[in-house]
Amino acid sequence: MASTSDDTKIRLDKWLWAARFYKTRSLAKEAIEGGKVHYNGQRSKPGKIVEVGAKVTLRLGWQEKIVIVDALSDKRRSAPEAQTLYHETEDSVKRREELAWQRKTMQAAQLPPARRPTKKARRDIRRFREQNGL
Repeated sequence: MASTSDDTKIRLDKWLWAARFYKTRSLAKEAIEGGKVHYNGQRSKPGKIVEVGAKVTLRLGWQEKIVIVDALSDKRRSAPEAQTLYHETEDSVKRREELAWQRKTMQAAQLPPARRPTKKARRDIRRFREQNGL
């Protein structure tokens, strides 16, 4: 269960793991050390103590999420319970949706990759080359 008492001290890597942003604590630690996680706008260490109301910026693949800490927990529970630990800012949601739309339109504009010929097409190519002396 989520805890909001002042005496509870939760490390940033443990909170990210409990909030289900990363599958393991070691992945959370690597992301923090790699500069993909910012706590209140600054790079931090995995052992940073998380406080309720703090702003955490996460870079997950193509996405960048800005979440506000609502509750603390050091236990990894179900996804619905983990979602009660934070809420994402409206600007972050709009920005992610806009970037996703841009990626979709860019992908649709590109031609599909050339595919290898089928067995029948390879036989036809071989037959054509033999007939034309190529």
